[in-house]
Amino acid sequence: MEKRVYIKTYGCQMNERESESLEAILGNCGYEMVNDEHSADIILLNTCSVREQAEAKAIGKSNLIARGKNREKLIGIVGCMAQNLGENLYKKSPPTRLIVGPNRIEKIPEYLDQLIRDKDRRITDIETGPIDRQFVAAHNEKKVKASMFVSIMQGCNMRCAYCIVPKTRGPEQYRLMEDIIDEIRLLAERGAKEVTLLGQIVNHYGANRMPSMDGKSPFVQLLEKIQRIDGICRIRFMSPHPNGFKSDLIESYGKLSKLCPHVHLPLQSGSDKILRAMKRSYQCEQFLSIVTALRERIPTISISTDIIVGFPGETEEDFQRTCAIFDHIKFDMAFIFKYSIRPETAAEQLGDRIPQEVKEARNQILLQRVEYYSRQYNESMVGMVKKVLVEAPAKHGEGRLEGYTPEHKKAIFAGTEDLIGQIVDIRIKSHTTSTLLGKIIE
Repeated sequence: MEKRVYIKTYGCQMNERESESLEAILGNCGYEMVNDEHSADIILLNTCSVREQAEAKAIGKSNLIARGKNREKLIGIVGCMAQNLGENLYKKSPPTRLIVGPNRIEKIPEYLDQLIRDKDRRITDIETGPIDRQFVAAHNEKKVKASMFVSIMQGCNMRCAYCIVPKTRGPEQYRLMEDIIDEIRLLAERGAKEVTLLGQIVNHYGANRMPSMDGKSPFVQLLEKIQRIDGICRIRFMSPHPNGFKSDLIESYGKLSKLCPHVHLPLQSGSDKILRAMKRSYQCEQFLSIVTALRERIPTISISTDIIVGFPGETEEDFQRTCAIFDHIKFDMAFIFKYSIRPETAAEQLGDRIPQEVKEARNQILLQRVEYYSRQYNESMVGMVKKVLVEAPAKHGEGRLEGYTPEHKKAIFAGTEDLIGQIVDIRIKSHTTSTLLGKIIE
């Protein structure tokens, strides 16, 4: 068997980052990465388990791949779904020969070597363990882009009733601050201008393990160190928890010039009753106070969120409370999910009480609100000049480029590809629901 590998990634930015690290270590071990499954000998599906639909999609894909001419391909399922389902995946996906959880991805080159030698073998590894320092920092230096993800921690200590992450990712583990800084310095030397820090609850970084200094949490200390790295122009992070949004972090906005004026702050529900049932450990008033404080520092800050509709026990009154907070904050971007039962979570015993058609109706109502407020926010930018980090050719339209404003709004404009990787001034001329359209200022 040849050693051509195709990786398909499902799920969150953390999965994307781990696929990137996996690609780098496979390349170092003599494997060739390819861009499509048809030219690959080995196909690895890096999976998500947060939603039932995501699991079904990955399982369906693994079975589809193994048909016809693809029958001889070596298929592996890695990541959160592998950790969640373990060897049960072999029943759901008979062609699969490799199952590896997120804490053991660095072992995949070794396991592939074994499977290539023994075509009748299967390997499962869903053991937990400490973060592998070399794997988590690995990048393919030929693929360093203007904007890069950097993982700063793994796992989650929260016990939200609906969430399977503590099972699939384990308890919180934090990377050494000096390792993170070394990784970002290296990325900057290779041309990166923006980093997005990743963690299941990213602003819990170092909690109860690293000391606060001068009233600043370890996470804020990390932000300040990144602020001083030459070549890095922008800092983002995903995804925080409201409980970790203390005054020191709020005060960083406007004070740290590289910290982008965009926050993704998951609300989940606008009903305190539902938040208690979800075990979210904050109330809506606390959430609103964070948003108010952020907007006092940066009035134009972009705020996005996550919402779950149809959580067990959510009444029409509860949903209207969510709508009211939505209208009060005017989220200009939101990921809205219809609740689905996740096995071995606290909410599993509650069942799935809300009819699917009710979930769908509530989902559509909030999607319409997101569209309205996104257009409203984008309209406010028309006529402004925004600094856009150019990331790639636009997907549609020859001679056009795309990039992002500090507020994480996609902008499309005419330009030549030599501008990719640079920050340019764009005057916003018009917009769609999700995109700004502009022109380079000469």
